[in-house]
Amino acid sequence: MSQTIELPRVSGPGSGLGDAWRVIVKNDDHNTFQHVAHTLARFIPGVTVDSGYAIADRIHNSGLAVVWTGHREAAELYWDQLRGAGLTMAPLEQG
Repeated sequence: MSQTIELPRVSGPGSGLGDAWRVIVKNDDHNTFQHVAHTLARFIPGVTVDSGYAIADRIHNSGLAVVWTGHREAAELYWDQLRGAGLTMAPLEQG
């Protein structure tokens, strides 16, 4: 007869790698740097207008940028808000 050994939890529920969802904004020809920077600052926690401009520059130069990573529910909310504000979004990715 085999015995199951349960290891103690070292972090909270939902903290596994399966819960890291990435919100990705893609470059486009219709959004200005100003609009992208202000939209990111409005909806993404911890993003200021200044850091929004840095992210907008990364989107412009690389074609896309991960703007937020975390739990699926929050990722879906931020993705919807950014898309609703007119940003060009890549599909949510689980990382």
